[in-house]
Amino acid sequence: MPLTGDYLPSPEKWVRDEVDHLERTGGSAFRDRPVVLLTSVGRVTGALRKTPLMRVEHKGVYAVVASRAGAPSSPSWYGNLLAHPAVELRDGPARFDLVAREVFGDERAAWWSRACGVFPSYAHYQSRTRRRIPVLLLEPPAGA
Repeated sequence: MPLTGDYLPSPEKWVRDEVDHLERTGGSAFRDRPVVLLTSVGRVTGALRKTPLMRVEHKGVYAVVASRAGAPSSPSWYGNLLAHPAVELRDGPARFDLVAREVFGDERAAWWSRACGVFPSYAHYQSRTRRRIPVLLLEPPAGA
């Protein structure tokens, strides 16, 4: 089911600029990086939030990595997905209604490896922080 509500742009200028670029061009890359556009519901505001993220896909399932470039805390969108797992994902012209779930153990290790293959900086980000960087899968809702 499509998300509804008012869109509240990010307070971060680079995020606003990248979201604007992706929406204006309908593209799936920004600065030669393969990206997707995640729309989630803010856990505090209840507003729609849009986040450009690296494109990590395997057999129709997407992974999103809450790296925040190795900062000590996870990005805001991570908490949004834990509170409201129904999301919209745009991959170029394709749009999907998906559900997020965090992965752990061997499943996380497999997806972490895929993510680092797409964007090797993730490994560097992990070395910069003590927290285990979360990986979430975005999958079709049950019964879809």
